[in-house]
Amino acid sequence: MNKREDQDGIVPFASKIWLSSPTMHGDEIKYIIEAYESNWMSTVGKNINEVEHLACEKIGCRYAVALSAGTAALHMAVRLAGVKPVDKIFCSDMTFDAKVNPVVYEGGVPVFIDTEYDTWNMDPVALEKAFEMYPEVKVVVVAHLYGTSGKIDEIRAICREHHAIIIEDAAESLGASYKGVQIGTFGSYNAISFNGNKIITGSSGGMLLTDDLEAANKVRKWSTQSRENAPWYQHEELGYNYRMNGVVTREGDGRGKMNAYYIAGGVKGKDGKPLDVGMDIFQRGLCLPSDNKMTVEEQDTVIEIVRACFE
Repeated sequence: MNKREDQDGIVPFASKIWLSSPTMHGDEIKYIIEAYESNWMSTVGKNINEVEHLACEKIGCRYAVALSAGTAALHMAVRLAGVKPVDKIFCSDMTFDAKVNPVVYEGGVPVFIDTEYDTWNMDPVALEKAFEMYPEVKVVVVAHLYGTSGKIDEIRAICREHHAIIIEDAAESLGASYKGVQIGTFGSYNAISFNGNKIITGSSGGMLLTDDLEAANKVRKWSTQSRENAPWYQHEELGYNYRMNGVVTREGDGRGKMNAYYIAGGVKGKDGKPLDVGMDIFQRGLCLPSDNKMTVEEQDTVIEIVRACFE
């Protein structure tokens, strides 16, 4: 066996073709240096204010709160929604677990809703069936997978009928739209991410989006350790160290035990039974490199490999 071969005889690439690496445009270092030189290093200041303003301007929401991660933004959204221990929360099943973890942080129980083939997002038919099974549910967390919007009109109509609020996980969808309206404006509380593999990256970071001023102010307080407006450190409720810092803004210009339910095509899964459509997409889907810095040679390599799968 060749030294570079594994036990299945597969030889790795001499150089890695990245799925999607960050793209630099030349001004990032300048802005980071500005943050250092101006001493706006903390979680307050003009840099934070500016990135929040830009997000509102781009997305069309009234308020944005810059946070340390998209997960933090989702956690704040779940808390705003009033999720309590043992509350069941409907969640998309085709997603990263960072969307589900915040539900568990608050003691909620995720109920995974199957995917539909058209957009690879939450299936409205399965969602309606889920409400028939669990009519008490009042929060639905919807992800827009790979930046593709789900069937928002149908999902909103179902949630409106059952008096449930929507939280959008728009982590991968900054700039995407649905019928001319930006993703991240359809839910009561919504989250985007600036992680290293997202549309715009600050190496880390996230943002909560809402049209509710009271909600935005609550998150600003909660995310700075719930410090009261006093000349000393005074805290009267649980807080978090979730605010974005000034350096990250310039660059971007804990898991609990999970008890989950699964709903697929109107059938409740038993013992963690995989969801029908979601599992089919997972098993047969192929995630191809989409790095905008790929060379022609790298693209040819990917094409050659894909073609070989069908020969």
